[in-house]
Amino acid sequence: MVSLLKVIIAAGLISFSSWLSVKKPVLAGFIVALPLTSVLAILFSYWHTNNYQQVQIFAKSILVAVPLSLLFFVPFLIPIKWNQSFFVSFFLGIVFIFIGYFIHKYFFAS
Repeated sequence: MVSLLKVIIAAGLISFSSWLSVKKPVLAGFIVALPLTSVLAILFSYWHTNNYQQVQIFAKSILVAVPLSLLFFVPFLIPIKWNQSFFVSFFLGIVFIFIGYFIHKYFFAS
């Protein structure tokens, strides 16, 4: 039941943001940029484990990952000068995310 509630909340946020992006893209961008997923994930993590130390490690990982995840958006700024297509920008964004993941993994390797 709890897993279903999580899916409904996440799907609702994604669906609402997608719908809103058509009508008010600036507001939708702001909502998507909010750490709503992190807030919910931290809350559910603590709820399941009651382990504050584990939640702190989780929060630290998120804090490091957020700037790295922004690498996805860098290729979307390139078309202004190079006139590249959406799909090239999207693919490069995915590549940059993988690079960010390996940087993140390097910092948290134990």
